[in-house]
Amino acid sequence: MHYHRWRVGFPVGSSIQCIAIALTLFGVCNSSFAQHGDIEKGNTKLQENASLSPHANMTARLLFKAKPLAHDSVTSSWPTLLGPALDGTTSETKLLKRWPQDGPKLVWEMETGTGYAPPAVSGDRLVYFHRVDDQDVVECLQSETGKRHWRYTYLSAYVDRYGFNNGPRCGPVIDGNLVYVYGATGALHCLELATGNLLWKHDIAAKYSVPQGQFGFGSAPLVQGDLLIVQVGAPDGPSVVAFDKRSGSVRWKTDDEWGASYATPIPMTVQGEQRVLVFAGGDSRPPTGGLLSVDPANGHVDFRFPFRSKRYESVNASSPVVVKNHVFLSTSYRTGGVMLDMTKNNPSDNPVVWRTNDLGCHFMTPIHREGYLYGVDGSSKRNSAIVCLDWKTGKLLWRKQPEWNETVMSNGEKKKVSYSIGDGSLIWADGYFLCLSDKGHLLWLDLSPDGYKEIARTWLFSANETFTPPVVSRGLLYVTQNEPDLLNKSSARLLCYDLRDSS
Repeated sequence: MHYHRWRVGFPVGSSIQCIAIALTLFGVCNSSFAQHGDIEKGNTKLQENASLSPHANMTARLLFKAKPLAHDSVTSSWPTLLGPALDGTTSETKLLKRWPQDGPKLVWEMETGTGYAPPAVSGDRLVYFHRVDDQDVVECLQSETGKRHWRYTYLSAYVDRYGFNNGPRCGPVIDGNLVYVYGATGALHCLELATGNLLWKHDIAAKYSVPQGQFGFGSAPLVQGDLLIVQVGAPDGPSVVAFDKRSGSVRWKTDDEWGASYATPIPMTVQGEQRVLVFAGGDSRPPTGGLLSVDPANGHVDFRFPFRSKRYESVNASSPVVVKNHVFLSTSYRTGGVMLDMTKNNPSDNPVVWRTNDLGCHFMTPIHREGYLYGVDGSSKRNSAIVCLDWKTGKLLWRKQPEWNETVMSNGEKKKVSYSIGDGSLIWADGYFLCLSDKGHLLWLDLSPDGYKEIARTWLFSANETFTPPVVSRGLLYVTQNEPDLLNKSSARLLCYDLRDSS
């Protein structure tokens, strides 16, 4: 694999999550268990039965047996980008807060291809989505050992026009025995978790005539009841499509001029009515986008709020934060954030509760805890900061730019280098915040209205573009190293660490 890293602009991870030639997808599908006939629901027939490249035979290396779970620990799966509650938090308990000097124990590691997708975990199965040579690869691994259960691949011709890597932007979504993956070219697949068998697939780009966006397709789908809700962003509509999650048939379409963003749709209940919030905004001149409130019963839009940076190279990549009837939206590039009251959805109403310039998130989705909002503000690697806002008023309570020094070898000499969190990520677990910096530092943080306190910090690796948020499930921490380590020259990897506190 070859890596080229001279960059300007920004990538999309997520999240995880960017003059273009519209790509036609020629997919090649197989699994370890079965060959599948063509069941494409769109107009383009996808080819199949590709041979795996030698690089696709990457296997995990088990280094350490994870400690047993404490008998009274609470555990949870992490089935999609923002976790089990779609808010960046988990109910996990008994997680190790104090680490040895070299950090938590590495349980297993697997060399990977390219991409920015986080893994998804359900019970003892982990699903990871990456690009190896000219194939998108879906791996199902045993979560504690990394042992492969199955693999599914198809051809991908995606080339990023800003020079970022060519792998998937959004991670797998697990719902029961179903797995959904949405590739950078718009290839949408539904697989069986137990076997890797293909259940259905769509070529979204071909089916809806969607040209390649700034950073490819990258909004993780949402499972809502019997529906799989997907941002499509076709120039002449639809903007959003709901598929039957089991059969792949189209249930409804939402027509809107706003293109697909890189934020995942979020469910919400407004005055007893179910809604899906789609923070749209794709490739357009001038840049347009904002919040769509969609009725999941029929795709009707009952609320529309424009919110997008005026900069063309921007996208909406931070998902809406929902608490009761209120929604917080945030985006970077001198845009900031806004709090909306979703009960004020009549044309004559003003839904804005407050606006702020203190929290404009680049990638990460802010986290609400006990009446306060915590997030990483800014898009500059040197100017990013963790901030705390009052949820009700938007008042800035504090802003912290963590910095520390590391001693590294440069030209045979020791040299001190200053680091910060950069375009880092936060998740909340076991009463505290885990922070992963964009250079591979991992921190436990005690964040409250009273301020910032660092509990522990370690350096997992020295790699650029660590934009993918970490994942915690059953006491194990999963981290994606998206680039080679600049110090020890290790390749991109998926890493599993033991955070189980058995004391």
